[in-house]
Amino acid sequence: MVKIRLRRMGAKKNPYYRIVVADSRSPRDGRCIEEIGTYNPLAEPALINVDLEKAKTWIKNGAQPSDTVRGLLKKAGLE
Repeated sequence: MVKIRLRRMGAKKNPYYRIVVADSRSPRDGRCIEEIGTYNPLAEPALINVDLEKAKTWIKNGAQPSDTVRGLLKKAGLE
């Protein structure tokens, strides 16, 4: 199954995430199919940059967003 989830980047105690489309069997920070956005929780307010067209296309094709990504997509304006 294909999932839309977060990939952790950044230094220790300074997380920065990329929103990626990946196979559910691949590791969290492993190989991904496509990067569709970023999320910086430490900025005030938190910065969310997502290509909504790509996200809609992947969801339409059957990709399942994780719970966290689903919330971020709602905040970014997807449905």
